[in-house]
Amino acid sequence: MRVLVQRVSSAAVSVDGQVVGAIVPERQGLLAFVGVTHTDDAQKAQRLADKLWKLRILADEKSASDVNAPILVVSQFTLYADTAKGRRPSWNAAAPGAVAEPLVSVFAEALRALGAHVATGLFGAHMRVELVNDGPVTVLLEL
Repeated sequence: MRVLVQRVSSAAVSVDGQVVGAIVPERQGLLAFVGVTHTDDAQKAQRLADKLWKLRILADEKSASDVNAPILVVSQFTLYADTAKGRRPSWNAAAPGAVAEPLVSVFAEALRALGAHVATGLFGAHMRVELVNDGPVTVLLEL
């Protein structure tokens, strides 16, 4: 499982022109793009949620848990693109939707159980993500 995290001052995800998830934090929040591979499981999703919740990438080295920063979770299978050969990425390392969707949900629910305010995109949909990256700060989390 990979989580590409961006510190944001705002973020929203839309499907067919309708906003399905958004965060507009008072100070800062996090946008988490989540990719799932074949060997991932619920335990790994929960551990990554805990790591994200406590990651000190907000202002003054604070974590989302320190300031109750909101988090927007968006599934993104392209985090497992293999571009080693040719010009067309391979998606073989990305888990199929039937495996990935429940694990993205476990990740979001684990964040909620930790106390996070979580908004989400719509799994499998063509989404338009708008964000204002603050910093810019972008970090890749993996276990």
